Amino acid sequence: MPPISPQERPEQRRGQQLLFVAVLFAVLLNFPLLAVFDHHGRVGGIPVLYLYVLLTWGLLVLLTGWLVRRGDDK
Repeated sequence: MPPISPQERPEQRRGQQLLFVAVLFAVLLNFPLLAVFDHHGRVGGIPVLYLYVLLTWGLLVLLTGWLVRRGDDK
């Protein structure tokens, strides 16, 4: 296996971080955790399940955007 040049290391690390984020959110948006929030409760008039999915999705977008843009500054 050829040695990895210094320019390839940040790209490989960013890819690994994005893969981790994808797996994390796949787990967070999968059935067992969704079932925990699937009840008749409401927060501010919004069903808890809808609020959980919306906040989780928003966090996914923010975290992914931060990871992608963080490497562009260098």
